[in-house]
Amino acid sequence: MGGWGDCIAVVDLVVREAMLFATIGFLIGGVDDLAIDLVYLCHRGRRLSGRAAPRTLADFPVAVVPGRIAVFVAAWDEAAVIGAMLRTALARFDHPDYRIYVGCYPNDPATIRQVALVAEHDARVRLVIGGAPGPTTKAACLNTIWRALLRDEVAEGVRTKAVVLHDAEDVVHEGELRIFDALIGVYGVVQLPVLPLVDPRARLISGHYADEFAESHGKTLIVRQALGAGLPLAGVGCAIARECLGRIAQARAGAPFDAISLTEDYELGLRIAALGDTGAFVRVAERAGGAPVAVRAYFPATLEAAMRQKTRWMIGIALAGWDRTGWSRGLDWRDHWMRMRDRRAPLAVLVLLAAYLAATLWLLSAALHGVSGVGIPPVPEPLATLLGVNASLLLWRLGVRALFTGRAYGKRQAAWSVPRMFVGNLIAMVAAQRALIRYVGMLRGRPPCWDKTAHTFPDDVAETLR
Repeated sequence: MGGWGDCIAVVDLVVREAMLFATIGFLIGGVDDLAIDLVYLCHRGRRLSGRAAPRTLADFPVAVVPGRIAVFVAAWDEAAVIGAMLRTALARFDHPDYRIYVGCYPNDPATIRQVALVAEHDARVRLVIGGAPGPTTKAACLNTIWRALLRDEVAEGVRTKAVVLHDAEDVVHEGELRIFDALIGVYGVVQLPVLPLVDPRARLISGHYADEFAESHGKTLIVRQALGAGLPLAGVGCAIARECLGRIAQARAGAPFDAISLTEDYELGLRIAALGDTGAFVRVAERAGGAPVAVRAYFPATLEAAMRQKTRWMIGIALAGWDRTGWSRGLDWRDHWMRMRDRRAPLAVLVLLAAYLAATLWLLSAALHGVSGVGIPPVPEPLATLLGVNASLLLWRLGVRALFTGRAYGKRQAAWSVPRMFVGNLIAMVAAQRALIRYVGMLRGRPPCWDKTAHTFPDDVAETLR
């Protein structure tokens, strides 16, 4: 055989080592996910045994003395959606005392024009134009809005009760401000579910966000809350007590949002928990047995846009987030566990790459063995056992993902969730490479920038949400 045999031996060695690395990595991740599932099942079992009726929107009537709610919307290059979003919000919000503050940039006249057209006819919309040209970070824009809110409080003599965060493409829920008004004061921060809209023209790409949020906001955040771990915010559909933001602002020279953060929402939730304020993830049904009160929006529908967004999330949470937020108190294993899960994405990508490498080289090895007439070496029994366990965990994971997707979107989308998991893996692998490159640039002094994607707003909101 000579050199030919040496070549086959090298390929077989790489296949075996890559397979072993991937198998152990999948096992750790699979057991981690299974533990979350078990905690969720125990928590849900206790809730059901308590026989408490699930809360519905009817349990949150408009308060006799409603608090002032300020809705913050940061808008850079959002001329295509901001007008429709504001008109929809004004038509849908069922609350007597709110203001929508829209932060714009002086070098973005198209967005300014669209906001001004709405503000001209409704005084509840406040156009806020910052002094710095865009794009900065979203957090920097939110700080500009915060300062405008403080000026309005002084001018009007009205103290705001809560600040609600939304994005320019969000379809708000009519009852969300009633829930926030009732719960802020009991809690320092309240997060509602986010349910991405599935673009029928891009079911695989846009739909994988629906699967991820259906599981995250249908299970994982519930588990975090049950464990008492810090509750990260989604950046939309969340309300923070005005007093809580004021305390953070005092500690940060008047800026409650960290202007050099790419994921200010995630960090803000952990920061609030560290200060001792209680956060709540709240699922309220529109009616008994109905859909939850939730924020809905179209997420990226192209590979490039999805990769850019996942790159930003991975930098802010898994890479820069590690440096910026660190860990929790030394013995708080629950919060350590949740933060490790938040930061495992780059490691998970390495495991995926090893698995795909092993699969590709295994096919090459099979071809080489076939051509040479040498039998393929058997898989060692311990490794075969691990592969069987991982296969079972994968089937469980696919089933759980389909279950939560089906619960939120119906049986058809549940079936789509299976191929979409592999699409999500592809996006994550490319995003991890980009995130690492950009993170190294940030370590060398490159300033963070708002690398946003183009947004879409439904043409017919009522039809889209049906």
